[in-house]
Amino acid sequence: MLGSGFLELKLDYSQAKNLPIGDVIYSQNFSAGGYLWRIRCYPRGNNKDDRGDYLSLFLELVTQSATNVTAVFDAFLLRGDGAASPVHQNRCVRAHPPEGFCAWGWSHFARWRDLELESSSSAPDGRVTFVCGVIVLHGAAPTPPPPDVATSLGRLLDCGDGSDVAFAVGGETFRAHRAVLAARSPVLRAGLLGSMAEATTPAVTIHDIEPETFGAMLRFMYTDTLPAELDGEGSSSENFFLALLAAADRYAVDMLKVVCAQRLRDMLSVDNVGAILICAEVHGCPELKNKCLEFFVEDKNFKKVVLTEGYVQLIQSFPSLFDEIKARIEAKDERVLQEKGSMYFDFSVVKSRYLDPLTKLFGVFGCT
Repeated sequence: MLGSGFLELKLDYSQAKNLPIGDVIYSQNFSAGGYLWRIRCYPRGNNKDDRGDYLSLFLELVTQSATNVTAVFDAFLLRGDGAASPVHQNRCVRAHPPEGFCAWGWSHFARWRDLELESSSSAPDGRVTFVCGVIVLHGAAPTPPPPDVATSLGRLLDCGDGSDVAFAVGGETFRAHRAVLAARSPVLRAGLLGSMAEATTPAVTIHDIEPETFGAMLRFMYTDTLPAELDGEGSSSENFFLALLAAADRYAVDMLKVVCAQRLRDMLSVDNVGAILICAEVHGCPELKNKCLEFFVEDKNFKKVVLTEGYVQLIQSFPSLFDEIKARIEAKDERVLQEKGSMYFDFSVVKSRYLDPLTKLFGVFGCT
């Protein structure tokens, strides 16, 4: 990569000559090659052994995350007629930041007696001007740090600074910020910023939701992440995501609904597919629902699913889902028969393979 930047550094001669040895004057930051730089000027030098006879000039790489950036550093004294001084000019090439140093340049860039002559002859305003240029020869431009808005908002939620609303949930209190919640949930926006009672009260009581579920939803609205402890597997995790999906649907936190649906899809098993299918149907998750139906019609799965209590609940409470399962099984068996070269389809095959077990099923659980 190649990029350049230039800067004029002006010094008041009468003030600079009276500074103590080792005092530094910094230029403003300037850009070259995608990096920030600045000039460190020691009007009376950076080394006391020189007794203040020399002006020192150094280049410093300000971008802290950058390493091994090779750059050409040019500097010269600008005469009163606008031309570069043939005597006071120099160039160096160095990888920045230089190992063991914070900047690189020249301790003896110019003698003060020469600068005094230059000031009196060509700088009637008493100022001397140095032109500094940087050309970056190679090295990738610095990579910007990853966004940390979510981290910052997470800290804001944790500390509660500036919170203006509290939620009472199952005996626990959650403090939050109306503006953040209103930006993430249209339901909460209507309640917290609209004409509803919650818009003026400092505390809101939430019913029919567990504190753990509400806390996870609240953190997601601030950070777009879920608590780390939710990465486990098992029935407790499945039940939690079922409840969290229901909460996300209740408050229209659509991204959280998608996340929960993905997690539940990955957890599908013979034991939980009935409950997950009901949840997908009730809360409008068509992709999750389709995944559950595909799981059902697999021979190895269906013969086990029909013996679970979750399937009994599905049949009793959502007969329309049973109709969809039956239709998929019929369609699948018809395709199988067609692939075998026969267009004949006998529903008795489906009945004997899939539906007759329901008679035994209802008997097992005492259903009539």
